[in-house]
Amino acid sequence: MPELEGRGNEGIFFMVLQGLGKSTMIAAMANLLNYDVYDLELTAVRDNTELRKLLIETTSKSIIVIEDIDCSLELTGQRSKKEERSADEDREKTETETRKEHHKEETGSRVTLSGLLNFIDGIWSACGGERIIVFTTNYVEKLDPALIRRGRMDKHVELSYCSFEAFKVLSRNYLRLESHPLFDKIESLMKETKITPADVAESLMPKSPLDDAEKCLSHFIQALEEAKEAAEGHAGEDAAAQPQENSH
Repeated sequence: MPELEGRGNEGIFFMVLQGLGKSTMIAAMANLLNYDVYDLELTAVRDNTELRKLLIETTSKSIIVIEDIDCSLELTGQRSKKEERSADEDREKTETETRKEHHKEETGSRVTLSGLLNFIDGIWSACGGERIIVFTTNYVEKLDPALIRRGRMDKHVELSYCSFEAFKVLSRNYLRLESHPLFDKIESLMKETKITPADVAESLMPKSPLDDAEKCLSHFIQALEEAKEAAEGHAGEDAAAQPQENSH
């Protein structure tokens, strides 16, 4: 976990896929620091003025979370591209863009990138106390660089798939195990398979009072083997499709 205590205002940027633990990480930060958590849904904010008002209403020791910030079209790095588009290209908007604009009209949200940048900078310059603002995204390449540059987002944290060391922590928490004969097989499978911490935890949690540690580990091994087979199947399909694409 990032070193946070006594640091004053802080910006943290999580680059993460679904199920890799961002919500758990934020909850752990709040519990450790005894901070309030504010989950800010930008699409529900009418305009920049309301955004600033919400900032003023937050407590001095708090974590302000904006999840999936890439889902807001006006906050992505598409500004220059939109300015360069010709009239013909404008008429050929994708269905996704049209749907996003329609949603924006329905919600009435007029929050802009400039307004959000002022919101962040206002936390650092105008607010006392210790606040942490957290952005999460699945697609960092979609974001405007100004939004996540160092100085605004002090820490960039990429949450990855579960490692064997993380698995041992989870097995200790859920099963009270420090070691087990099945650990060697699990370590070998985890080197070949990507699996999220959420999936590991689900496999390790006993489903009934009759489930002992060995049964839970066996469930986990089965999940790893199935994930490995699925990955190999997808790789085979991709390899088979490649020659067809090249032939065109």
